[in-house]
Amino acid sequence: MDKSEEKKALRAQLVQARLAMPDRLRAASELQRVMRIWLVGRADTVIGAYWPIKGEFDPLPALHRWKEDGELQGRPQPRRIGLPVVDKLHKTLKFHAWFPGCPMEEDAYGIPKPKDTEVIVPTLLFVPCVGYGPGGFRLGYGGGFYDRTLAELRPRPFTVGLGFCNAFLPDLEPEPHDVPLDAILNDNGVVWPV
Repeated sequence: MDKSEEKKALRAQLVQARLAMPDRLRAASELQRVMRIWLVGRADTVIGAYWPIKGEFDPLPALHRWKEDGELQGRPQPRRIGLPVVDKLHKTLKFHAWFPGCPMEEDAYGIPKPKDTEVIVPTLLFVPCVGYGPGGFRLGYGGGFYDRTLAELRPRPFTVGLGFCNAFLPDLEPEPHDVPLDAILNDNGVVWPV
């Protein structure tokens, strides 16, 4: 089996394990808590995230609370949340403003995305991890959307991977095109940097 087939099989195994997690609610609750604590003191006002698929951790409740906390504190600049929309031509992502109840539609991959909201540029980007390993490297679904997007975004946002403990891969070897994340959080806390 070549390396791409091995990664494809590993992705399928990790997604299946994530979907079968017996303690999913506990793990999700813990990661929500870790995320909220990690965000305290960050100066970011625009955060990019993702719509959870295939059993991924859902970052949106913690981000909505982060947004509401900013409003309660009377911050001069409103906090904004963006979700990715695929640019089919360049195979990159743009982030469109999202808020609870905003109109949504499915993208070409069947993933919900904001409908007709403005493009925003995040200074902090939460990225889903199918798997993750030492050095801040993540295993995604293999489409390369985040790697291409991060290679083009200027200024480059601070990137944070989100995943459950069972997705840690101690032997994950990055490929030359892989861009390391600035931080990784799981349901036990900060995994990277250590």
